[in-house]
Amino acid sequence: MKKRDLIQAVATHTDVDKKTATLLVEGTIDVILATVAKGEVVNISGFAKFAKINRPARMARNPATGEAVKVKAKTVAKISALKGFKDI
Repeated sequence: MKKRDLIQAVATHTDVDKKTATLLVEGTIDVILATVAKGEVVNISGFAKFAKINRPARMARNPATGEAVKVKAKTVAKISALKGFKDI
């Protein structure tokens, strides 16, 4: 399912027009992205948990040469499926 399919499904399920459904879906996505970007966790019960985590610098190996390389610290997004979503 792509974003446009989700918008159509929301419009059908909630009995609203496509323009309103687009605002709902895009607004939800924007709020989740902005909240996680601030470092806060978004927990949608029974669905998923969205968070920003810090990965520390570490040593890794180049698989082609076996040479040790340093991987810089970075911040990444993490999405965890919650029980209701896992059980489908």
